[in-house]
Amino acid sequence: MIIASIDIGTNTVLLLIAKVDYSTRRIVPLHEEYRMPRIGYKTKQTGIISSDRLILLNDVLKEYSNIIHSYKYDKVILTGTNTFRMAKNSANIKKDIKKSFNYDLKVISGEEEAEYAYLGAISDLSDSDNSVVIDIGGSSTEIIYGEGFNILYKNSLQLGSVSGTEQFLKHSPPLQVEIDIFSDLINKMFSGFEKNLYPQKVIAIAGTATTLACMKLGLKVFEENKVDKCIISIQDMRNIIGELNSLTANEILVKFGPVMKGREDIICAGAIILQQFMEHFRIDHIIVSTRGIRYGAIVKYLESSI
Repeated sequence: MIIASIDIGTNTVLLLIAKVDYSTRRIVPLHEEYRMPRIGYKTKQTGIISSDRLILLNDVLKEYSNIIHSYKYDKVILTGTNTFRMAKNSANIKKDIKKSFNYDLKVISGEEEAEYAYLGAISDLSDSDNSVVIDIGGSSTEIIYGEGFNILYKNSLQLGSVSGTEQFLKHSPPLQVEIDIFSDLINKMFSGFEKNLYPQKVIAIAGTATTLACMKLGLKVFEENKVDKCIISIQDMRNIIGELNSLTANEILVKFGPVMKGREDIICAGAIILQQFMEHFRIDHIIVSTRGIRYGAIVKYLESSI
């Protein structure tokens, strides 16, 4: 069967159209798209998703709907995450999307988001190793520990690349005092997480991780076949953070090229979260996966249909 899965995050809207095997849970991507309307801009401060951001979201969904209808699809899954949980106008947005596109937007909880992220990240693994998945989003960060498809532990940190930038890194480049305050807060939040985890794999998903992989690899344009399974060491992160902290958002865009477009002002916050995660849990290296919530939503749909 053919399933289209759309992940609407704080910063990005991702489309996956995939051929799916019910019996094996095998997900073969046929088409993927990536747009960055940043619908969660200022949502934490205002309590709503603004009308100008909703116009951008509507434009993306129109474009995606046209792509989806070019396939003989069986199912469309629409998943909303932390911004929709925060926004007071989420119910009206769900109604408008249903009216305009006949799509049912499912706003998932923080725990569900962690589960979707984990299931998506491991959906192409052939082994049943213990794995930790970190998903740094725009307004939240999920950490999930499991064995194969069995989740053993999950937690959500209410801080991401967009919210971290808006709340803490207010200068460009950020002031050292801002970085220190931000890093201290992240460490305090991580101190409440399970620390006795000894995974065989640590997998990082979502835009922060894939962009950092592009930086390490020297890619100006995203190339999935090179980014997927890229290994980033703690020393790589220290080097990257040192460079990012000395550049303005515009200088970051100029230096790293189109792959950074739309993320140049928030990549520093996302990178700090990942570095602090690795330092706190004494992780030597992470594996970057280009899979995530849009894949996990398909896995959950298959489970519910059995």
